This record gives sequence, structure tokens and C-alpha cells, in this order.
Amino acid sequence: MNWHLQNLTQLQNSLQQGLIDSVGLTSFFLERISQLKHLNAFLDVQPETSMAQARQADLLIREGKGGPLTGIPIAHKDVFVTKVWKSTAGSKILANYSSPFDATVLERLGLDGAGMVSLGKTNMDEFAMGSSNENSAYGPTLNPWNLERVPGGSSGGSAAAVAAGLAPIATGTDTGGSIRQPAAFCGLTGLKPTYGRVSRYGMIAYASSLDQAGPMGKNAKDCSLIMNAIAGHDPKDSSSLEKDNEDYCRYLGKPWLDKNNLVDKPLQGLRIGVPKEYFSDGLDGEVRTAVENALRAFEDLGAVCVDVSLPKTELSIPTYYVLAPAEASSNLSRYDGVRYGHRSADYKNLAQMYERSRAEGFGAEVKRRILIGTYVLSQGYYDAYYLQAQKIRRIIAQDFQNTFLECDVLMGPVAPGVAWKFSEKSSDPVQMYLEDIYTLSPNLAGLPAMSIPCGCSTSKMPIGLQIIGNYFSEARMLQIADFFQQASNWHLQQSPILAPPASNGEVS
Repeated sequence: MNWHLQNLTQLQNSLQQGLIDSVGLTSFFLERISQLKHLNAFLDVQPETSMAQARQADLLIREGKGGPLTGIPIAHKDVFVTKVWKSTAGSKILANYSSPFDATVLERLGLDGAGMVSLGKTNMDEFAMGSSNENSAYGPTLNPWNLERVPGGSSGGSAAAVAAGLAPIATGTDTGGSIRQPAAFCGLTGLKPTYGRVSRYGMIAYASSLDQAGPMGKNAKDCSLIMNAIAGHDPKDSSSLEKDNEDYCRYLGKPWLDKNNLVDKPLQGLRIGVPKEYFSDGLDGEVRTAVENALRAFEDLGAVCVDVSLPKTELSIPTYYVLAPAEASSNLSRYDGVRYGHRSADYKNLAQMYERSRAEGFGAEVKRRILIGTYVLSQGYYDAYYLQAQKIRRIIAQDFQNTFLECDVLMGPVAPGVAWKFSEKSSDPVQMYLEDIYTLSPNLAGLPAMSIPCGCSTSKMPIGLQIIGNYFSEARMLQIADFFQQASNWHLQQSPILAPPASNGEVS
């Protein structure tokens, strides 16, 4: 059986029917990880621990104590701390570090929670700072669709792992697009929930007011199943919202309006806002065509597209690259070579140990953002930069609320183009930052957003459609994405590592 081609529902049925057990399934994926090691998708794999978890999961299933995810393997971005696997955040400064506890996300997905089996930790841009996975201290991850192109970042390792069939599902984190962009570049469905909906406890911090964990999988239903497990209040996380959990599968297959009985128009009544700022001159023509075709497909399903405006979109990049580095400067000050992490072997006094440990341990992009963040927080510049950025952030959030008076969700491209070739943009940080133009503003506003496959370029690279919802509308967004995926087969397209791409991706 080609287990790596099955989604979570199919794997769940196979386990329940006894077609395979968790031990066999876990062994299958561990073998694939070993065979495709050249992708550099994983930073740490502990086969003995994974197999031990699989045996416990099989016991739970035999005793009738299993849930819908019990026994299914999962990969975790290396930004989540773990007791067994190394927790490096893709950085040399945390080389060989193991945490004394597991992150809440891992606990909720693990044997004491949903019953899933961890396959290991995936590669990422150092401290989640990057859009290409080229900033990892352990080398870049290769995109399974084209080994000469980036998988996106910072959750590029997780995206590549799922796209290459090394794991059926993976966790990621999104600070400014780091779930949605790699999902788009690798042909996956990726969801960034409302800020505070998923616990940040045990997530190695980059920018605390922006970071949010979420799933990356084959389709919308896979993501909804993971959300059912990881969402909910966590008293250990001060940013966790005190809101009751919900069933993120509850709208799947149901029409947008309860009174709507039209089978061919299940999304009748849905108003889709199309921001004009997302279709500017910087958008690649093939991406524009794919997104516009997807919007027409939604209209065929009964939705109505409404032209809207997000006038402060162009300010999202300067605002983000003031606020995020400022928070990073504070969060990364703890890595000093004293308590844990890399310590320089050559120093003469305490100050020199700090300086050399940080200089040796941090990569170029992390140093750049620490310097920017320290500058904007310094005396004389705080009011001019940091305080002004916070004011603009509030205006950006209000822009979204104004548009949601006219529509239910917003749709547009995830990125201006498809995945680029390695080193193509790494020498110019500004060009790299511009790749986040469409994904930054939802993070600044704390809104949920997701990416779903909607097309393919002439270079045979996936194209993603971004769906942005109002606060706590994840279940509705997943419903909308699921109907699109029932009517199209873009999410079924496979990277060449899995099989030759299907010849037809048109909406049926």
C-alpha cells in the first residue's frame, strides 16, 4: 500500500479496519525519511522512540481507547520544545539542546492527548526568521516539487515532509506567513489560527505577539482534525484565549446557509471580499490567473465576489519589520552562553563570552533582525519607530474589520510568485521581505488565514490561494476550503517525488 498518499481520514480507516497497525505505519514513514534524507526535511529522528510510541498507540486501539488520530504519525517543526528530540529552532546556538518538558501542542497531539506518533523534528529557518528555509544553520530544505527551488519558510521542513510523503501531516508556526507560504510553495493546505487560539507554551519565541501554531496537511479536513486536538485555552500560556474549544469539522459538507438545499450551489450566500491591493503590478501573471480562476470556481459554487480595499496593505512590511525584530531582540537576549546553548570556547571575561557566544551561535539573518530590533527600541528611536508601528498595526486591524462589514471572508494570493530558486533572493533582504506582502497583515491583526492549492505554473510549481477570515472563523474557513477541494483536484496534485503530476488540474 502507498500509505504516504493517504490523508488522515483514509489512514484512520486503515488502522480501524486492521489493514495496518501503527507500528507498521510508523516504520513505513521512518523508512521514507531515511530514503529521502537528501531533502534535509528533518533535523532529528529517533526511530526507537517513535516505534515505542507506535506500540503504545496500537495498545490503545486494541483496548478501544483510541480516538480519530490515534496511531497516525506526525512531524513537528523544530520550534516546539521536546524532551526526547533535540530542540534547536534551526540554530547553532541551540545545537544539541533538549528541553525538560514538551510544548503544549505536542502534549495535546501525543499519546496522552490525541494519540499521535511523533516522527521527529523538521528543519526551519533559524528562529523562524525567513521565507525560504535557507537560513537554517543545518542547511536548506529542498522543495520536493523541484530540488533547485526553496520550499518556503520558515516552516519549510514541515511542508517538504508532507509534500514528499515523509509524514501524513505536520505542525508549523506562522509569524508573518510561515505556514501559508510554504504550504503554497509545496502544494499543501496550511492554516494559521486566530492569535491565542492555540497555545504558544513551549514554542521557542521569535515575536511573541505574532507567533501562532497551526497544521499543514493534504486537505482542509486533515487540518480540521488537528485543530480539534491542539486548539483551546492553556493556563500555562498568558497569551492563550479563555474561549471554549469547538469542533472544527462541524461545518464540513454542510451548505453555507442552513436553508440552502441546492446541491450544486452549497456556498450560496457567501460573500468573498477581493482586496484590490492584493492584485497590484507586483503579482506574477500566472499567480493572478490561478487565483482569479479559483474565485470563479467559488462563484460557480454559489458565492459572490465583492471588491474591497485594504488601504494600509503596503504598510504591513515596514510595520512588521519594526515590531517583529523588536520582539526578537528581547526574546533572543536570553541566549547568552550561560544557562544553555552554544558557548564560545575562546573568551577572557564574561562580556567577551556573551559577545563571542552570540556572534558564533546566531546566523546572519538573526543578527540582522536583532540589530534592527535593538535599534528601534533604543532611547530616542522608540517613539519614532516602535510606537508608530504599533499605531499603524491598530489601523491595519481596523481596515480588516471595515471590510468584514461587506464580506464574510477575504481571498487573494499567498505570495507574489511561485517558489524561487536557491540563492535567487538571499543576497537582497528587501526582496525576500517583499515576498510576505500578502501574508503579514493578518498576523498584525491577529486574524486566522489559510492557504489552499489553486493552480500550477508553467514551471510546474504549485500556486496557493489565501483565505482570510474574521476572528474565530476557522471552522467556516475550513468549510469553504473543503467545498473548493471537493470541486477541484489541485490538492491532489503530487510532487514528482511521489508520482508524476496529474495531467488535469482543472476545476470539475
